[in-house]
Amino acid sequence: MMTVEYKQFVRAKISAKKFRQILRSFALDLTATEIAVLTNLNRNTVNRYLTFIRQAVAQFCERESPFSGVVELDESYFGTKRAKGKRGRGAAEKTIVFGIYKKERKSLH
Repeated sequence: MMTVEYKQFVRAKISAKKFRQILRSFALDLTATEIAVLTNLNRNTVNRYLTFIRQAVAQFCERESPFSGVVELDESYFGTKRAKGKRGRGAAEKTIVFGIYKKERKSLH
């Protein structure tokens, strides 16, 4: 039977051990098919639990995020104009700068 720490899975038909295996495999970025083979479960069952895990992660991120409302994201690459080797974003000797800006809503009054 599932313990309290897995309360969103109370109606689960798999053991806590199998769920922990799915969770570990999710953290290792394995596909649902690979997890199904490892855990000896149906791929659709694994997909259902992966969806539950993703939803729980998304809810946690929304609660803990310092950003809300309208947020602007941007990335830039700085460095020499043309370095030998790779071109574009993956070019050597380029520094990636990533920024997040929270826009303040202005009142119309």
